Amino acid sequence: MTNATETKKAKRQKPAKANLAKEAKSQANKDLSDEQLVGFYREMVRIRRFEERSLRAYQQGKIAGFLHLYIGQESIAVGCISLMQENDHVITAYRDHGHALAVGMSMDECMAELFGKATGCSKGKGGSMHYFDPARNYWGGHGIVAGQTPLGAGLAYGLKYQGKKGCALCFLGDGAINQGAFHESLNLASLWDLPVVYIIENNGYSMGTSQERSSVHPEIGLAARADGYNMNWAKINGESLFDIREGVKNAMDLARNECKPSLLEIHTYRYQGHSIADANHKKYRTKEEIDDYRKNHDPITLYRDFILKSKLLDEDQVKQIDQDAKAEAEKSAQFAEESPFPEEGDIVKDVYWEEDNPDQKVSEGRIFFND
Repeated sequence: MTNATETKKAKRQKPAKANLAKEAKSQANKDLSDEQLVGFYREMVRIRRFEERSLRAYQQGKIAGFLHLYIGQESIAVGCISLMQENDHVITAYRDHGHALAVGMSMDECMAELFGKATGCSKGKGGSMHYFDPARNYWGGHGIVAGQTPLGAGLAYGLKYQGKKGCALCFLGDGAINQGAFHESLNLASLWDLPVVYIIENNGYSMGTSQERSSVHPEIGLAARADGYNMNWAKINGESLFDIREGVKNAMDLARNECKPSLLEIHTYRYQGHSIADANHKKYRTKEEIDDYRKNHDPITLYRDFILKSKLLDEDQVKQIDQDAKAEAEKSAQFAEESPFPEEGDIVKDVYWEEDNPDQKVSEGRIFFND
């Protein structure tokens, strides 16, 4: 048993270096086709190039507000979402671009949203933190820390209520685990046997505060808090797309087949700041730390090496995928630049459903923006 003193001193453990060749043979991965394997690489590269182009647009003054980049964490969104079935749903926090592209949203609608344009996925009203695509069972993008966690439980409740075999993937950052709403969600998910999989994307820092300074936890990790809710939990190495798929598939199967929730902790790392407005991200962590992750633990680099060694692609084909992703990202920036801003009157639309559909209005009273 870990005593209180030991718990407070616990530090985030850097995961052992992944062995993708071995992990590719695990139960969740052994039947993947060459096309699927190459597709995972293409999607991770697309996310990174999109994020890099977004960063440049922000620096050019084209994007206002916050911009939370997913660079370094691409394997999580791609690996998890590759396991989705018809009745599965996704909801996440404000670092939401990677998940959006992974579910199939286009770079054009995503970039246009960053630019605040009417052609964006949220009609230019949501920005970086509020991507949505209900048609793809993607429920956002939420700016309130842990605000999406009770909604994730609600999605799972809806599936159970309707008798559908599916699950809700609810992503959160390591900083969200100390919010009350998160713990209330775990309690209800376990109490009501809801088919939800909570996924902590643990990049080691709650904004600018390291994990050991922000979260009391046992040496075995943050996910062990699930023991307090009699809930399944596991730790996963986020630099390996295959390890992600194996661990997350087990939790999704448990949710779909037994209606049981899980709490997963995926170790990862972000190369940029908490947001682009985070000017101190190179001060609260060392250059050596960042360089080590880029050199030895980057999920795209490790996966590219696996692809090349497996002879699924050659060097020229890998370069072509990268060039295609850059071109697509550049094209999306041009699309966003040329798209119109929303009309002034649109500010009162998409707020109340009944106001947009007056012929079906049943409630009474005055809407706050009416004369």
